[in-house]
Amino acid sequence: MLDRLDHALRSRPERPALLTATRTGAARVRATRGELAELSDAFAAALHARGLRAGDTVGVAVRPGPRALAVLLALWRLGLRGAVLDPGAGPDVLRARLALARPSLVLADAAAQAVAGWARPLARRAGLALPDLAELGPVATVGPRLPGCAPALDLAASRAGVPVHGDHDGDAVIVFTSGTTSRPRAVVHTRSSLAAGMATVASLFDAAPDQPVLGGTFFVLVPSLTCGAPVALPARDPRVLARQLHRLRPRDTYLTPPGLRDALDAGARFHGRVWTGSAPADAALLERVREAGAARAWGVYALTELFPAAAVEAREKSAFEGPGDLVGTPLPGVLARTDADGQLLLTGPAARRRYLGEEPDPWVRTGDRARLDGAGRIVLEGRCKDMVLRRAENIYPGLYEPALHVPGVELAVLVGVPAGDGDERLVAVVQPGRGANEHGLRGALSGPLHRMGTARPDALLFARIPLSGRSRKPDRAATSAMAAQRLGPTA
Repeated sequence: MLDRLDHALRSRPERPALLTATRTGAARVRATRGELAELSDAFAAALHARGLRAGDTVGVAVRPGPRALAVLLALWRLGLRGAVLDPGAGPDVLRARLALARPSLVLADAAAQAVAGWARPLARRAGLALPDLAELGPVATVGPRLPGCAPALDLAASRAGVPVHGDHDGDAVIVFTSGTTSRPRAVVHTRSSLAAGMATVASLFDAAPDQPVLGGTFFVLVPSLTCGAPVALPARDPRVLARQLHRLRPRDTYLTPPGLRDALDAGARFHGRVWTGSAPADAALLERVREAGAARAWGVYALTELFPAAAVEAREKSAFEGPGDLVGTPLPGVLARTDADGQLLLTGPAARRRYLGEEPDPWVRTGDRARLDGAGRIVLEGRCKDMVLRRAENIYPGLYEPALHVPGVELAVLVGVPAGDGDERLVAVVQPGRGANEHGLRGALSGPLHRMGTARPDALLFARIPLSGRSRKPDRAATSAMAAQRLGPTA
């Protein structure tokens, strides 16, 4: 699909490609299709002139936008492997990760270099930190330079003889997801697995020429632009995002669950289809989106190792009455099964080839406990490692958390808190929605809590649940620590 995108950008160069929003929500063209193609050509020529060849690894620390997309297109054209640098991972982890990937070059914009340099104290307050990028390999600046930045890529380099790599079995991207500082773990997608994932997204979105799509992820940008649809990058301010949605009226919208909640709290109205994933999305959230005007609201189950894997529409999810979290039917090409321990295993053309430094494995071990119902749908029962052991009983939070999402509850998790005797207390931490009354919620939750039987929590706390990572998933370790502090040693 990236090959098709390159052709599509050049066929209608004058049309808008990427849009942003003004404070009033009005659309502003950030880059045309021709400008994207021109920039990717310049990056490809500059990288080729530096001596990079197919199979080399390039670290990428560039904020989402036209430059980041053009960099990825240039890497694809040359057969280079991109290693995505996450400034939220912490410097020690990044050093270990890049030592494993061994980049031939690190591409960074001025903001990333500031986070690694003079702006480090300010960035740390926002949870962002990068090591000195020069420790990771040679550095080149993408975009405008500021004092102290590395030399810029030579965008005037000759474009004569720049190759087009056609091997679809080669590595395309490295994304670090887990592991420790001493043993980092990195997902390796090949050109073919990346293309298969984007083809699946294209079949879901069914984008149409000149019909805007709102979303900022690579898997939204590429299929939409290939079909001729302009893509609006979501405004960061929820109030501006609400205005952006009102004025743009996108055919399809993709936001993370926290992004959806923030938009809804800001009074956003939706149009067309809305998609969400990367973090838990309960039926109540999807129904709120439908009530706010969306024709259909979908939850997407996806992993870095296989994107996307399954999808479920709001009505189907709301009608589900069994235990656990229904995430839908596996998408075309995706096969699902469970192992002897109940862990969900997935495979398909879009599955990652391997983990860096490990042998290829066709099956992705998701880390999720799950079952397949009679219709072949995936029902999650919690994370394998999130099990709480209380009085010699194994309790899997994912089986019970959906029942806590009664009206007025924005987010709810079950966590274990050390009891001091080797046992754990089970605590329900509930984040009320805007305007919800805690006394009323306590009454509404009494029924679901009672029906949990032996898994009934020892305590119920109302609090804002900490989020972590790029997808802003609930941080269970931080939530457990907060609950322990709130409850005290004798609670």
